Amino acid sequence: MGRVKGAGVDCAMFPLEVYREAGLIGDIDIPYYPQDWMLHRSEEIYLGIVERHAREILPAASSQQPVAQPGEFVIYKFGRCFAHGAIVLDWPTVIHAINGKGVILSDGEREGFLVGREKRFFSLWT
Repeated sequence: MGRVKGAGVDCAMFPLEVYREAGLIGDIDIPYYPQDWMLHRSEEIYLGIVERHAREILPAASSQQPVAQPGEFVIYKFGRCFAHGAIVLDWPTVIHAINGKGVILSDGEREGFLVGREKRFFSLWT
């Protein structure tokens, strides 16, 4: 639940604050969650919040994956739940927060721990 400007942020609070500062969402009350909740529970806490504030982008009939546009959101499955969020810059490049590394750019398809993970895309625009 880290979100202290200049000190640290987690992968849920980083996109929340970016979208809030951009005026796309208002203040959202986030219930307490432990750092490893997704390893021990099946309740889709993070995904549920995302679904209340954004519209899922579904793939076109001819594709297995949606075409994500800059500024849209991708959420990855970790453990039992969708529990890691990132902002799309130019798919597959994403920006996200990683414990011990800070806010970084990654290839959301072919790099590090994001490779091969189930993912869903969302837009905050109608």
